[in-house]
Amino acid sequence: MTIQRENPARTDELVGSIVAATPSEVDLVVANARKAQPEWAALDVDSRATAVRTGAERIVAEVDQLAELMARETGKVLGDCRGELLFSASVLRWAADRAPALLADHVIDDDAGRLLMRRRPYGVVAAVTPWNAPVILAVLKLGPALVAGNAVIVKPSPFAPFAIARVVELLGGWMPDGTVQVVQGEAETATALVGHAGVDRVAFTGGENAGRALAAIAGQALTPALMELGGNDPAILLDDAELGPDAMDRLVMASFATSGQVCMAVKRLFVPRRRYDEVVDAYRAAADRVLRIGDPLFDGVTLGPVVTAASATRVRGMVEDAVASGAEAMLLGESDAHTDLGRGHFLRPTLVLGASDSDRLVNEEQFGPTVPLLAYDTLDEAVARANAGDLGLGASVWSADEDRAFAVATRLEAGFTFVNTHNRTGMALRAPFGGIKRSGWGREYGDEGLVEHTQTCVVHAPGAFRPGGSGLGAAAYPV
Repeated sequence: MTIQRENPARTDELVGSIVAATPSEVDLVVANARKAQPEWAALDVDSRATAVRTGAERIVAEVDQLAELMARETGKVLGDCRGELLFSASVLRWAADRAPALLADHVIDDDAGRLLMRRRPYGVVAAVTPWNAPVILAVLKLGPALVAGNAVIVKPSPFAPFAIARVVELLGGWMPDGTVQVVQGEAETATALVGHAGVDRVAFTGGENAGRALAAIAGQALTPALMELGGNDPAILLDDAELGPDAMDRLVMASFATSGQVCMAVKRLFVPRRRYDEVVDAYRAAADRVLRIGDPLFDGVTLGPVVTAASATRVRGMVEDAVASGAEAMLLGESDAHTDLGRGHFLRPTLVLGASDSDRLVNEEQFGPTVPLLAYDTLDEAVARANAGDLGLGASVWSADEDRAFAVATRLEAGFTFVNTHNRTGMALRAPFGGIKRSGWGREYGDEGLVEHTQTCVVHAPGAFRPGGSGLGAAAYPV
């Protein structure tokens, strides 16, 4: 089956087409990975790290071409695409740099015995990745899994198949054939790959529905999985929160980067009732400064289209439902004068005032360019409302008092809580990222993100049975 990908900013423009892999083609790709993986794992960790670093430099060398391709297939702003690619190279280098220390054998030899703990690769990792950050969300799996000695098969979204395919080609150029590969397709391809008997581990980033389906398939096969799913991230402004231009610009972009189509974007904004009008004015002024919707290839544009017509319809419907229930939708930012917004899947960003916690716009992940601003009377109330729901990916607390912000942050049910920022400006290579509740399990980034793709294997000689040891009864428990 051939899948065509249109430019979401210019829907009459075809970016390219892919051919979905058949089950037999998935079989062949997995077989190639299984053949290559032992040779790759047999290399010392320094050699694997060098190959990954070399791949990172090859990506950097093509960053301009890759960024334009990514912007055309995803609708993301060109500068954001370039930034994603450069950050992806940093992630690869970081994994390569940390691998020798984290993957080294650990030996304890004392009176209690001799204990050897080794980090071993799983084998073949299936990485199923989304369209909204197609390279970084693949690289967060590729870098750690590869330096650990795994082979990796990437199944990208059909909405963003091209840039990541080239990145995989560049990265794999210094590795045995089959060590890193791409299979293209839709849900059927993902199902065939995740359920394949030759796959030893699954790493998925994406929406809850797809995550449920793939987790069920992996579970049926007893294949261990990492799941990074959606979020309905709350941002709580405390009564002393800074509302100056820098902070407010950061808050606005934390909501609307990639047109709000980011799992860790601000999705609910809680503000003290007595500062409500002040926050509305400051937020709107910041939006006017930093939001310009238009063609992502045009200079000055900070907000592109949403990914599909269906996405636009869904987000528009959420806003309309809230307005029908008494809320007010406030348009934000400005439009680029050189862009024909009717040519693509464009939605003007909106701040929604007066929505109810029962509105879909509040209690579901919008994944689009809209955010509700919600007043609260007490901090306990804000925390309770922020923790409502079954998602727990990210959250943030904003305060002039960092200690106070940290105290509130520890009360929030989120895998990653930012302080005085949110979304990508609050990430760090050293900080593990992932969700709790139904936002998934497992971690990316940080040392935890690297060892996620390893298994701890142990060799143990108890001291009791070594020469001169005290001995232990045949049916005794260890002491």
